[in-house]
Order: sequence, then structure tokens, then C-alpha cells
Amino acid sequence: MSFERVRQYFASAGLEERVIALEQSSATVEEAAHAIGCQPRQIAKTMSFFADEKPVLIVTAGDAKVDNKKYKSTFHQKARMIPGDQVEDAIGHAPGGVCPFAIKPDVTVYLDVSLRRFEQVYPAGGNGHSAVKLSLEELEEHSGYSGWIDVCKDWHEDEQA
Repeated sequence: MSFERVRQYFASAGLEERVIALEQSSATVEEAAHAIGCQPRQIAKTMSFFADEKPVLIVTAGDAKVDNKKYKSTFHQKARMIPGDQVEDAIGHAPGGVCPFAIKPDVTVYLDVSLRRFEQVYPAGGNGHSAVKLSLEELEEHSGYSGWIDVCKDWHEDEQA
């Protein structure tokens, strides 16, 4: 159902061909990169957190990891991921397919600066067998993001795709 909502959203935006249904799993960064045929760092992984008891999504590059110090500096609290069994209720998509599209209205979306080195990225499309091929500008437009943040580590700005 989540995949259908994402597909319908992009169809209404005239971008239905960007939504990719995959036969292979795309539930992890490595699986998604293999199924799509891109570098793992180009996978725009969407991570779910509670910040002030409200659901927050942070979209990061596939090779980036959330840095607890940077997270706390940005959100003024420790990073607290949404437990797996609560993600679908809080966000609207189950783990493995979480993306910043067709989500519940009270979810705030942020994009991490680790994505800025790419011309195009591949976030999930609502389930563990999907992706959406987007430019950064399209990701900004269709994610309804609240802003760019810097909360990740272990990625290198000079590695472009």
C-alpha cells in the first residue's frame, strides 16, 4: 500500500516513470545499490527518529552515519530512533521502505548535507523492493523538507557520483 501511495504521488507530479519497482530487495543500502546498479553512497537512506516526541525523518547519503554529537547539537537532545515496530504507525511506511514521500502530515523531514555531492540519488519508494530516481532539486521539492542539516559522519565530500 505504501508503494502505491508513493507511485500515485509521483504520477500526480508527472514523474511516475521515476518510481522503480525492483524484483530484488532494496531494504538495505547495499541491497538497494546492487538492485539499482549504483554506488551505495547514492542511496538516499531515510532514518526515523523521535525529536521532542514527534516523528522526524533524516535523509542521508548511503555511506553516512549519524554522528551523535552533531545530532545533539542540532536537535538539543540525544538521537532516539523510532523502534522498528512503531515506524509504520509514526511515519506511514514500514522499515526497509521508509522514504520522505506520501508520509503522515505531522512528520518533519530534513536532508543531510552528505547528499549534496550527488546530482541524483535513490531514496526508497515505500517498500523494501522500490526506489525513486531523483535529482537533488527534485528531492527537495518532493520531500517537503524543512531544511538542510549536518548530522552525519564517515562520508567524504570529494567522493562524487
